Amino acid sequence: MAGRDGDGGDGDDYMGDLSLFLPAELDTDKTNKFGSKAKQNQPEPKPKWPKGLSWQEQRRLERERKQREEDERTRASLESEIPASNVGFRMLKMMGYTPGSALGKDGGGRAEPVGLQIRRSRAGIGVEEDAVRKERAAEERKRKREEEMVAEFGSRQKTHWRSRRIVGDYRKAEAALAQLEKREVVETPKDDDEEDEEEEEEVITEENLHDILTKLRDEHRYCLYCGYQYESAEELATNCPGPSDEDH
Repeated sequence: MAGRDGDGGDGDDYMGDLSLFLPAELDTDKTNKFGSKAKQNQPEPKPKWPKGLSWQEQRRLERERKQREEDERTRASLESEIPASNVGFRMLKMMGYTPGSALGKDGGGRAEPVGLQIRRSRAGIGVEEDAVRKERAAEERKRKREEEMVAEFGSRQKTHWRSRRIVGDYRKAEAALAQLEKREVVETPKDDDEEDEEEEEEVITEENLHDILTKLRDEHRYCLYCGYQYESAEELATNCPGPSDEDH
């Protein structure tokens, strides 16, 4: 058969080199394509992890690193404009779209593409929002409960100190009344336990304090908080701010 090597003819084998039948551009693209694939298939250098990490921890860190790189590539591609060679872009231009303008007949549509939110969770859409809402509600309840506890504690402390102040003022008024009436106040020595029990059993109210203060003022013209005995009721009424400690 003509064209075979055994025949000794000068004709070349027309099926030997297929590149003769390919355009120069396709041949170049093919070479670049395979070359780029070869570069892409080259293994990436593995990062050096700190010593002492288990293989599970290294695997987790490697997965997180790849996810970050993928997210960065996705964001970079979103920031770049759609090329003019894009099929959808060309279809829009054929229908009269002008780059940068809004969609719609009257230009009232979107001017920017729909935003993309990268999700790594396998939960359904809306689950995370519901979880965040529940977490915020729980934090708000906890904050209110703490505020109520602080307010209740402050109220108890205020009531406690107010009660002790009333008892102390009553003791002073009682001693002043005894001195003005020239009565001797005999105090018997008591143990600490007996004093605590007596303080718990004896209850002195604001009404008791008010009664003894009124008696001091009416009968002896004496003000406990001024620490002074006035000459007359008119002088007491003029110079004393009032009968209670708040007035002073």
